[in-house]
Amino acid sequence: MKKNPLYEILNLKFNYNHNFSLEVPELIINKGTCTGFTGPNGSGKSTLLRMLALLLQPEKGSVKINGKNLYGNNNTDLTISMLFQDPYLLKRNVFDNVAYGLKLRKGSRDLKSKVSDALQLVGLEDKKISNKKWFELSGGEARRVALASRLILKPDVLILDEPTVSLDSRSAILIKDAVEYFIKQFNTTLIISSHDTVWLNSLTANILRINNGRITGAGYENIIQGPWYFDDKDLWIKKLDSKQKIFALNPPFETSSAILNPSDIVLSTDYKRGISAQNILNGKITAMTVTKEQKVNVKIDISGISLTSTVTQNAVKTLHLIPGMDIWVIFKTTALKWQ
Repeated sequence: MKKNPLYEILNLKFNYNHNFSLEVPELIINKGTCTGFTGPNGSGKSTLLRMLALLLQPEKGSVKINGKNLYGNNNTDLTISMLFQDPYLLKRNVFDNVAYGLKLRKGSRDLKSKVSDALQLVGLEDKKISNKKWFELSGGEARRVALASRLILKPDVLILDEPTVSLDSRSAILIKDAVEYFIKQFNTTLIISSHDTVWLNSLTANILRINNGRITGAGYENIIQGPWYFDDKDLWIKKLDSKQKIFALNPPFETSSAILNPSDIVLSTDYKRGISAQNILNGKITAMTVTKEQKVNVKIDISGISLTSTVTQNAVKTLHLIPGMDIWVIFKTTALKWQ
């Protein structure tokens, strides 16, 4: 497939309060694609997104858009719109919030129908919600109104920072459907950060993980953070909230993070005896999502940590997997790789 780069990042570096450093040696985002970023809090996701939105300037390196390094003049013919993790709504009614940006751009022609279309796109009925004040909205409604105010501008680049955080499942699905429809209609370049890798996988297979200010690999990988403790069986262990433990081989440091590919996790509906795998853990399925490759990502809570296993649709049918059911998670110590 022919590449069509929109963003080209080279040797980017940004220091924050001398305690955090974001470093991206190289990153290319092509036009009309959806790119996801995931990682723990404080890893640098929001900082990178703000740079892509031209709201922060790197201390070193370059961020090019359409081959031009824009920092220093910020002149671009592209419309870039960003939805922040805690979006701010004007102290006005819903209609005025959604219409505000378009009015500034003197796009008031057919304003009522455009606002109605934007609200409908995010699953809100114009007649029921347009006159509501900003403080009368639920958290999910407020997030969708904020998204509608971005979509009405039909931006060339839409950047979403944790768009589903603290939302109920219905609102998360409505946001996904709205964004998916929008990018197909207008060939918008979409850039998203999210902790919810299952939700993110339902939008794109192109997911990158950021950890400690570095892009460390594909975002679908599970990250199991230390500390690790040496066990008397020549193994290292991570203690979970319950009496369960994760066994590993030779971490570089006690505080190292292990990477576990979702495809290396086997699921079972009963406890398996007499197998070579050291890690046999009991958990509960919290979510299931079909990926772009028509496989299924199964998200499992195991004593306070969340792991994702990627299985075939046939395996889902054979094991009768559904959210809420108890499940056994099995993987070998050799499946854990170290960052």
